[in-house]
Amino acid sequence: MKLLILFTHFSLLTRGAEWSEPLFQTLDKANFYSVMASGRLREINGELALINSSSIKEKEAYEGALLMRKAGLPIPPHEKLASFKTGIHKLEFALAKDSSNAEYHFLRLIIQEHVPKFVHYDKDRDTDSQDVYRAFRSLPPAVQMAILEYSKHSKLLHAKELNE
Repeated sequence: MKLLILFTHFSLLTRGAEWSEPLFQTLDKANFYSVMASGRLREINGELALINSSSIKEKEAYEGALLMRKAGLPIPPHEKLASFKTGIHKLEFALAKDSSNAEYHFLRLIIQEHVPKFVHYDKDRDTDSQDVYRAFRSLPPAVQMAILEYSKHSKLLHAKELNE
């Protein structure tokens, strides 16, 4: 009986919903950047699963950044390489589709500032930082807060210059 009641409530709540649609269409950007900063594997995997099930337009860029962030964590070496390569592909694909998106440039800058030199993924650091400076005031508040927080430890972004 309880199962029937539960099923009835569930079907009423989902009436008219398409099963093929993702469960959400927005992303909590503050949480996303908190997860990026945390460097905790469980949180990164959770955020990846959440983004993977979505259809947000920034999906490729966010997945790419998280995958590259994950590659810097203690995971098996073969997973590191696969995660990093997939991440590069996704983020660079997103940038190719929307090269004027300053948030994508910020995501790439975060990775480029922390990746080991031997990976050779640092050639766009200066242009990415300039793109972030130029567009800072037009970015959503959650992204601005993430940039300001990141600038406390960045060699290329400085809070004083962002607020000018």
